[in-house]
Amino acid sequence: MEYVAFYNNEGRPIAWIGDNRDYPSIFLFNGNPVAWMADDGIYSYAGKYLGWYQDGWVRDKDGHAVFYTQEAIGGPARPARQARPARGARGARPARSAREARVAKAARTTSWSSLSNESFFDQ
Repeated sequence: MEYVAFYNNEGRPIAWIGDNRDYPSIFLFNGNPVAWMADDGIYSYAGKYLGWYQDGWVRDKDGHAVFYTQEAIGGPARPARQARPARGARGARPARSAREARVAKAARTTSWSSLSNESFFDQ
């Protein structure tokens, strides 16, 4: 199966979406599971709401662009995508904690988040 890669503000591939139908998991390229998606929300395994996914963009809670996909529409200028590294073996996904209540979506901006790297998942 083909997977969807998330690229940062430098065009570097940071993470990819796994193929779980109900709640897709997000993995770093080394295979570490870092987050999961429910509806369009992105949550850490500890249940913290990190942001949302819409129109091929991952956005932080303030509406800033964090990552883009090949199919992204609109948003800030996208740098050229760098080659994707080989994916490491998928690590075991931790148990999901109860989801934190979502805040209202902020207006989407055309600026990049300062969290446009692996640190997005460590909030």
